[in-house]
Amino acid sequence: MAKVTDEKVKRQLEKKTTFFLKYFPVRIKNVGEDAVEARKLVWAFKDAEDGACEKVARMTSDYINKEYGGRAKDIVFVCVPASTQEQNENRYRKFCERVNEMTGIRNGFPHVRISCDRLAVHEHRHDKTVRMAQVIEFDDDYFYGKDVVVMDDIITTGMSYALFANQLEVFGANVLGGIFLGRTHYRYGK
Repeated sequence: MAKVTDEKVKRQLEKKTTFFLKYFPVRIKNVGEDAVEARKLVWAFKDAEDGACEKVARMTSDYINKEYGGRAKDIVFVCVPASTQEQNENRYRKFCERVNEMTGIRNGFPHVRISCDRLAVHEHRHDKTVRMAQVIEFDDDYFYGKDVVVMDDIITTGMSYALFANQLEVFGANVLGGIFLGRTHYRYGK
């Protein structure tokens, strides 16, 4: 079973992805002002600050308009859910609406819901004994037969994105690829 899952994850990670910022975790010291500003934007977006939401929505919309043009109206845009329903609602509802307004892409946000929260990755990274499952409910009929673009805030290994994208394809969607606000980097160099 693990090999089948690994092949499906690998297939998702081979699809076209893009990221806007290099994200350096706080433990990476001696970074430049550009990295500090990127961190601030990522954190502000995760905290659902209006200015950050608008800025990231514009970045995302510019990419979608350039990559898909008029075809965007036939594509569904959906985000990998945040850790809790409240965080997901705060972070992504308005963001997805703005991306829809600026591109015409279909808003998939209302068709994915968290019914059981999980601990955020950074909250349990060193504690390997405590795990809480996240249960995500999909309107699987909505995704059936549709082209989908998946968004996530940060990509490190790509596992969250790949598993989410794979689940959409189980429901009959065709995931075109992923968009990420930032990609985790560990070595700073301009």
